[in-house]
Amino acid sequence: MTVNRYLRLIAGLVIVLSVVLSKVHSPYWIYFTAFVGLNLFQSAFTNWCPMMTILHKMGVKEG
Repeated sequence: MTVNRYLRLIAGLVIVLSVVLSKVHSPYWIYFTAFVGLNLFQSAFTNWCPMMTILHKMGVKEG
């Protein structure tokens, strides 16, 4: 898999997990959902997000 595919997979998983946690554990988890969403939004303009840097350091190939 490529960086972009891993990025979408991780972002989707984190969003779903944080929404579930906001329902069953604490409503404050919704802020984490917003954080991930804002990172995705800014990455559309800058073509960079922190997870991309982590994935590159782990040796995931660029797509």
